[in-house]
Amino acid sequence: MPLASAAELDAAVQSAKKAFPAWSKTAPLTRARVMFKYKELLEKNRDKLAAMIGSEHGKVLADAVGEVTRGIEVVEFVCGAPQLLKGEFTENVGTNVDSYSVRQALGVCAGITPFNFPAMVPMWMYPVAIACGNTFILKPSERDPSTPLFLAELFTEAGGPDGVLNVVNGDKTAVDAILQHPYIDAVSFVGSTPIAEYVYHQGTAHNKRVQALGGAKNHMIVLPDADMDQATDALMGAAYGSAGERCMAVSVAVAVGKAGDALMDKLAPRVRSLKLGPYTDRKPRWVRWSPSRPMSASNPWSMLA
Repeated sequence: MPLASAAELDAAVQSAKKAFPAWSKTAPLTRARVMFKYKELLEKNRDKLAAMIGSEHGKVLADAVGEVTRGIEVVEFVCGAPQLLKGEFTENVGTNVDSYSVRQALGVCAGITPFNFPAMVPMWMYPVAIACGNTFILKPSERDPSTPLFLAELFTEAGGPDGVLNVVNGDKTAVDAILQHPYIDAVSFVGSTPIAEYVYHQGTAHNKRVQALGGAKNHMIVLPDADMDQATDALMGAAYGSAGERCMAVSVAVAVGKAGDALMDKLAPRVRSLKLGPYTDRKPRWVRWSPSRPMSASNPWSMLA
């Protein structure tokens, strides 16, 4: 996959900068209508998006559908932009003094997102920024870029103006260009802790608002009186579900007292039964949405045709 240079990143920023004045002056109701249409298209293409995630990332279709659904929920939330963007007014906060606040768009914003949730994490960011009147540069993971690109295509189909949402594929060169570019006002990041620290320090050093969400080291504590069947199911799901790549995946289990032996008796045969397979290996729950073009077992790519 081609990786963007600093010059190509700058071209995207210039596009976003050019689109910002008109988009920020667009009525919140009009922006919300674009988001309503976008939500409709996302739901229509939910199964296709899930198949794209599964085929490129590897998570099973049930997980992929859940990821897309969580992203759609953010788009659904920002459809309420006209209400969410209202300011505040307080009369007589001091003698003959009134106070009011307004919410205004900031400018060009950027998002740097990880490989483990190629749909959900980007949709944590750009729908909110765009509904608030900002324009956006998305730099998704170069490991699974197809889904973010398709999300941007659907946004354009929903009526999103040119330059409002821009996707730039790249590596550290593109990240550094984002962090140092004078026309990018805010950056949101999700990824590992070391890179989150780097993004925070570099971004703030260049006078940007930065949201840097780093990795977590989650612990599960199992007490002796725990329901071991339930604890085993929870541990297996947290450790291995979505290939162990969920943000809240349990990486450390602490068994207290006698819980260790009881837990291992249940856990060991379950771990031995784990197997690797294609993302289509098990019957997914996504069939409940009755896709118009269901994926065939013999041709999992039929969803993408």
